[in-house]
Amino acid sequence: MRKYAIIDIETTGGKASRERITEIAVALHDGEKILDVFETLINPECSIPYYITQITSITDDMVQNAPKFYEVAKKIVEMTEGAIFVAHNVRFDYSFVQEEFRRLGFTYTRKQLCTVRMSREAFPGLKSYALGNLIKHFNLQVKDRHRALADTLATAQIFEMILARESNRVRSEQMINLGIKESQLPANLNLEKLHGLPEKCGVYYLHNANGEVVYIGKSINIKKRVFEHFADKTEKAAKLQQLVDDVSYEITGSELAALLLESYEIKRVKPSVNKAQRATHFPYCVYAYKDDDGYIRFQAVKNVTAIRKKHEILAEFEKLQEAKGYLKFLVRRFELCEKKMDASVESGACFPFHLKQCNGACTGVESAESYNERASQAIEKIKTFFDENFLVIEEGKDKTEKAVILVTDGYYRGFGFIDSEEELSIDDIKRAIKNYPANGETNKIIRQYIAQPSPRTKIVKI
Repeated sequence: MRKYAIIDIETTGGKASRERITEIAVALHDGEKILDVFETLINPECSIPYYITQITSITDDMVQNAPKFYEVAKKIVEMTEGAIFVAHNVRFDYSFVQEEFRRLGFTYTRKQLCTVRMSREAFPGLKSYALGNLIKHFNLQVKDRHRALADTLATAQIFEMILARESNRVRSEQMINLGIKESQLPANLNLEKLHGLPEKCGVYYLHNANGEVVYIGKSINIKKRVFEHFADKTEKAAKLQQLVDDVSYEITGSELAALLLESYEIKRVKPSVNKAQRATHFPYCVYAYKDDDGYIRFQAVKNVTAIRKKHEILAEFEKLQEAKGYLKFLVRRFELCEKKMDASVESGACFPFHLKQCNGACTGVESAESYNERASQAIEKIKTFFDENFLVIEEGKDKTEKAVILVTDGYYRGFGFIDSEEELSIDDIKRAIKNYPANGETNKIIRQYIAQPSPRTKIVKI
């Protein structure tokens, strides 16, 4: 018998990572009727904002002697064990319950079903599918709106109305399995195994029958992303459905660590289905050389084997325009000559020389020795992707640890995990780092990531 745990919560605000639960109600349901009910106020261990009290009528005094979440956690686990987590806007309620368990050091995972989404399909044409509007539309008798039990019982009534039609029961099963039919899965994979994947950030590996990795991916929710692969109707999804026999994964917690690990693993393993990141180098590069007059010149060209054998590659780029744009930046930054960049063959002075913006390397006015001092500084700048040494600190695999990404001497060096409570020196942290090779891609990943870090990302200069 399929069981459903219909749940509603009241909270101190809208963001699970910052706010807390103040009330929870669970109605255990068999698809036709309610089997059991549990409700309780929760002491959130913080003050309830006035505007929330205005909505829910729950005050600080009401929750002062209520149990804390850890005191009811076992009951919630028992009531929802083996059941589908059902809620009106399930992402909201599920994220709060998950976060409360995460704070206790536990992983809470349940299959989910959203009655907002189900209502849209079952009752098309309504102006709004908010719970209050559905209650009004169907003339449901509900007391104490915006209290957990009342809203849970209202959701249960709507849920029963939806499941009253057989077609909606079939559709609910599809939603529970994120759009996958068992027949879409490879022979040795089943839905239960996929539902057992973690809803955490990390890197996942899809293996064929011989155990070989055919695809590597990264996601902030491994379970959801793997489901999407098998629900898609794309050519790649069809190939995976034919090839994949098993799934493995490595949890990182940190999204940046996952991006870096994915990049490294794709280049190391070279999975057959991955295409976007299979190249071991970027298609364009910059190198330096001395011309016949002894001046250091720079060249942006295709990153081919012949060039790599003859010259030291200073930097790699995705597009030729990016490489040339960087050379223009070096001209301005180090007061270099445009004609000594990118193998200009024109004779005579460059245009900036007439504007007194070039020291005259193009005409021989500035000696090679003088010019090369600045050109050498430009070479070091190209080779150095970052101007400072720093650590990027993010959430780790669980509550007890932090992920740490290290950048020194201009390059990404690797990442590791440290105890979130222990005070460690920089040297201690460095010893926890597992070394990984840097390349144009990994440095670009870090640069883009720290340009718009998440609120939980901490950057420490060292």
